[in-house]
Amino acid sequence: MVLVRENATNSLVMIQPTLMSYSFQAPPAPAMLDASSVRPDCILLLDTFFYVIVFHGETIAAWRDQRYQDHEEHAHFRTLLHQPLEDANAIMDARFPVPRYIIADQHKSEARFLICKLNPSVTHNSTDIHAGQVIPTDDVSLKVFMEHLMKLAVES
Repeated sequence: MVLVRENATNSLVMIQPTLMSYSFQAPPAPAMLDASSVRPDCILLLDTFFYVIVFHGETIAAWRDQRYQDHEEHAHFRTLLHQPLEDANAIMDARFPVPRYIIADQHKSEARFLICKLNPSVTHNSTDIHAGQVIPTDDVSLKVFMEHLMKLAVES
């Protein structure tokens, strides 16, 4: 019922969540909903309409826990930490019903809310496990599915 009452943008977010990546290397940019988007040195903001998740990579979470953001020489790190929080607050202020707000760290229990939305391109069966977050699943990635689908289409 919520899908009918919302505008087109919010309806699309319900169907295809948005993922933004924040890092030192580049300004905030959209990221693929893929396991390869999860890196230790970035912060991800996932908007699924019903959930807004701020996900800290392993390195970022360690620096935050060591309170680097409180030191004046790490002002850029403080800015990096606050930018996704401000964007998440803007999303939540403009939305009704208010989404559930989750702050998660890589390899912690709350990370499951983000991991379950990602394409499992890196699994326990993958050869290149350094390409992103390993997702323990028996599902195939979108790439494998599309390759198999193309193979079946060509054969028939």
